[in-house]
Amino acid sequence: MIRVVIADDEALVRSGLAVLLRHEPGFEVAGLAGDGLTAVRVVGEQRPDVVLMDIRMPGIDGLEATRRLALDPRTAASRVLILTTFDHDANVFKALRAGASGFLPKDTEPDMLLDAIRIVASGESLLAPHATRRLIEEFRRSVPATVSTGALDVLTEREVEVLAAVAAGLSNAEIADRLVISYATAKTHVSRLLAKLDARDRAQLVILAYEHGVVHPGQPM
Repeated sequence: MIRVVIADDEALVRSGLAVLLRHEPGFEVAGLAGDGLTAVRVVGEQRPDVVLMDIRMPGIDGLEATRRLALDPRTAASRVLILTTFDHDANVFKALRAGASGFLPKDTEPDMLLDAIRIVASGESLLAPHATRRLIEEFRRSVPATVSTGALDVLTEREVEVLAAVAAGLSNAEIADRLVISYATAKTHVSRLLAKLDARDRAQLVILAYEHGVVHPGQPM
């Protein structure tokens, strides 16, 4: 059973998502919130597996709520999935840096939303690789200036190559094809990257790759 908290300031959106989840086997609505502070409180009380988080909410917004949840040991295990209008939302990248595990545009089909919740709840990748690519394409110009790669000294040369491939939005199968290695080897490299860099998921690997100069804004993917 995947327990979900829904945080959105629009009552119709909250109720619509709640109805969808309540009618789908394997999901439980653990709580509802109409603003960021309520979201933080409800997640702290319910400890859900996943939080569906809108960014624009009264009080503290979804960005700050996500940051607080990620920093609090009591709620850090609850994975945040950002719901956004995407094309008009320049805060998605900031939300991922704050600790969100993925994002979806609000016009996503119900089946895709359910699949995304399952993926995030399982601790797997950000979302489908094409979603990662959309994020990078939209927001790479807003990434801060790159810094020293010293923090990545723990990585082997091959792991740096894999990190660059992850930052390009490639799936494990695509990484295997690009680097001419087996799928199992690609998957192992990604797992090691997550462990060595203490990253929650692929979203965090993308951010680290840009922040530490492995790839650069505007660089062809």
